[in-house]
Amino acid sequence: MTCYHGVVKQLITRIDDELHARLKALAEAQGRSMNDLVTEALRGIVAKTETRAEWKRRMIAEGKVVNVEPPAHVPTLDELEEMSRGWGTAVSEALDWTRGEW
Repeated sequence: MTCYHGVVKQLITRIDDELHARLKALAEAQGRSMNDLVTEALRGIVAKTETRAEWKRRMIAEGKVVNVEPPAHVPTLDELEEMSRGWGTAVSEALDWTRGEW
């Protein structure tokens, strides 16, 4: 076991049986301990210095996150009321009908 600062801490975590079996099989296939395998994986994770903005760009590029730009102008309640003037009661009536209020 490699110890960089002379002090070793123990980390206890809960993982499901499938992940445990896969880690154990991988460690055995590589001829190393599970502790060594997991420690190396954790070192790799903390060695990555990715800013939040870099992470977001990467997630968007990988198609894992959709970036939705807010509209240039969000109408106020008064503007919405003005825009919807004359639409009648069709929407309200349809909602009442779906609620069984007819």
